[in-house]
Amino acid sequence: MTQEQPIKNASSAKQVPAAFYKWAYGFFVVAGLCWIIFSDDFMTGVSQLGIALIFDPFDQKVRWNNRPLYQRVWLIVHVFLVLGLFAYHLFA
Repeated sequence: MTQEQPIKNASSAKQVPAAFYKWAYGFFVVAGLCWIIFSDDFMTGVSQLGIALIFDPFDQKVRWNNRPLYQRVWLIVHVFLVLGLFAYHLFA
């Protein structure tokens, strides 16, 4: 391939409905908690909780600094919970 292919404009990308992100976030949180509580594979549950963070359940068009405080606190607590569970598994 000698010619470079132009990259599609981001505005022409397919938009995913906001409800999808909320459902995906909820699914991975529930799956992670189920793995942690009901399974012997603790780290799979922790990784599911970490994957849930990919699907931001709040309005992604709003910049971080403009988000309400409760949304920022929720996501920061979620990150520290995942990091804490990971550290618990490593050092316990």
